[in-house]
Amino acid sequence: MLDRSIPFYNMILRCGAPPAGPLLLPEGYRIRPYQPGDERAWARLEQETGDFPDQDQAEAYFVSRYCRDPAAARKRCLFAVDRRERVVGSCIAWQDPRGEGSVSSLHWLVVASAHQRRGLGSALCRRALQVYQELDAFPVYLHTQPWSYGALLLYVRLGFRLQRTDTFSGYENQYAQGMRTLRRILPAESYRLLADSAEP
Repeated sequence: MLDRSIPFYNMILRCGAPPAGPLLLPEGYRIRPYQPGDERAWARLEQETGDFPDQDQAEAYFVSRYCRDPAAARKRCLFAVDRRERVVGSCIAWQDPRGEGSVSSLHWLVVASAHQRRGLGSALCRRALQVYQELDAFPVYLHTQPWSYGALLLYVRLGFRLQRTDTFSGYENQYAQGMRTLRRILPAESYRLLADSAEP
């Protein structure tokens, strides 16, 4: 469970190109596209992290947000499964509004707690970025917050850069407040990694 006592601030990241290096999956896992019924598994994952108060609300959100376009869901909604074909992680390569147009936007990177620290988050993120590459849809944006500092560090290591002012989808960019919060909770080396990634 994420530490939600850490203050919430909108933090925006942008990736201008796919990361170098291969996509490495831990043994016993594979990544596949959405298939009907995955909305229930996704809801369980997201409720475990505390993003939704219950599974019904999480499932209703997924259906209303992503299942209205079945072809896009099959292409853009990715799921990590274990040897028994149980969904243990997900990441979504979607689009969001920006001005009068839209931009590529990474959504909802999540890995079940029992399967974390094995490289699944990195593999899911890399696979989503491959989808954008196949669609010729860079740059890619994402929105996160200080309590997701583990994911923030992962994103930066994969080539995302924190944005001091840039934003999308109506988010207020709160870079300064977020970084002040992160300075208090992160080791100095991890904080420097984030700070050095920031684009002017």
